[in-house]
Amino acid sequence: MSLNGLPVILVVDDDERNREMLAEALGQAGFEVETASAGMEALNKAGAVAYDAVLSDIRMVPFSGLDLLDSLHKTTPEMPIVLLTAFGSVDTAIQAMKQGAFDYIPKPVNLDELILTMKRAVEYRRLIEDNRSLQQAFSERPRAASLIGQSKKMVEVFKLVGKVSRSRTAVLIQGESGTGKELIARAIHDNSTRAANRFVAINCSAIPDSLLESELFGHAKGSFTGAHTTRRGLLEEASGGTLFLDEVGDLSPAGQAKLLRVLQEGEIRRVGSNESVRVDFRIIAASRRNLADLVAAGRFREDLLYRLNTVTILMPALRERPEDIPLLAEFFLARYGDQKEVPVTSFSSTAMKSLVGYSWPGNVRELEHVVERAVTLASHAILSVDDLPPAMLQKTSGNSKHAVMFPGTLKALQREQVLKMLESTHGNKERTARLLGISRRTLYRLLERYRADKIQPSVESDVQGTVEP
Repeated sequence: MSLNGLPVILVVDDDERNREMLAEALGQAGFEVETASAGMEALNKAGAVAYDAVLSDIRMVPFSGLDLLDSLHKTTPEMPIVLLTAFGSVDTAIQAMKQGAFDYIPKPVNLDELILTMKRAVEYRRLIEDNRSLQQAFSERPRAASLIGQSKKMVEVFKLVGKVSRSRTAVLIQGESGTGKELIARAIHDNSTRAANRFVAINCSAIPDSLLESELFGHAKGSFTGAHTTRRGLLEEASGGTLFLDEVGDLSPAGQAKLLRVLQEGEIRRVGSNESVRVDFRIIAASRRNLADLVAAGRFREDLLYRLNTVTILMPALRERPEDIPLLAEFFLARYGDQKEVPVTSFSSTAMKSLVGYSWPGNVRELEHVVERAVTLASHAILSVDDLPPAMLQKTSGNSKHAVMFPGTLKALQREQVLKMLESTHGNKERTARLLGISRRTLYRLLERYRADKIQPSVESDVQGTVEP
């Protein structure tokens, strides 16, 4: 994408009249267009600019469109390339498609058909990049397991994330500590048009007032004792990307005023400097406390709240989605269980019932710590109720209302999750393991243990409330 947000297309044709005609038509259709008069010139330009798509004539000398296609696919295999020629034949079209052309259009060109094809090509490129962002989000961030869920409340959260990701809208994420607010913020950033730029996270409750201005705005050289160099602040570092303000409700009144001014004017001034610096970031804020209640209590600015909560995402507490607990517990077990010399592979039925019945005041973060602790202390392959923290078991005893919500056996739940992921990757086990956040060895062991390739969906489907070890 160009700086103005338009998709950029490279048009390659050694016929100047055709080249200019194609460029003008695509420009009027909403594309930003660059041109090249020869295959080698196009190859050099593509090496310096990340085009969204390439439209090239086939019949060029000495470097043909097919030569260009072959060379570009070696360096940028995801680049969609559309070929056209007045000398086309069935054989030429077949050869082009075999070499990986996105599409093939004969001359004389039907401009409506061409524009539609180039829009499809650009969309194809965008989908590839979105898919890569999702894979990186799950493969590079081990705590992304917090986003696992099949409960209705989490599905609604996922839908909302998908809707707001590609906009510039400010987002406010509210929920208890440990529910995964920062992970949702990162998911929004990773699927936005700003994904290539920085995601800057600021814990508002961790910065004292005395350092707030310098941390956020930076400072000029000599502005105070110890300021030996000019330093960019966090707001300036986030420019072009996403600024995540965690626990924004903990900002002091002075900090709230300074932040509001930045959001209104789009510029900052470093401490000790008279020069203003333009900043452009998407803001995502999070709070464990209800900001509307803080406004009513006179502890948070109402005008700042309006700036932050264009869209509000409410993160459910783990106790509100108990059907997700077995999936999360198994995910963490697969991660930590492999780290022992004798792997820990499963939960006993009573242990899983205890996990499902617990109220989880610390939410997903607490669940992960409980599983990690249990694996560390376990002396056997199956985690039993004795491996769980005693304090947790005491709190579980009076909270049985969630136990009846345990949806089927753990085998059935896990098998369904793994099979769905296998299906989405067309049976690619390496990619499936990466997306699930587990090793291939763990995936193979899970498939064998649950006989995922043999058990029919009807088996176990009517078994409720039990988990076989």
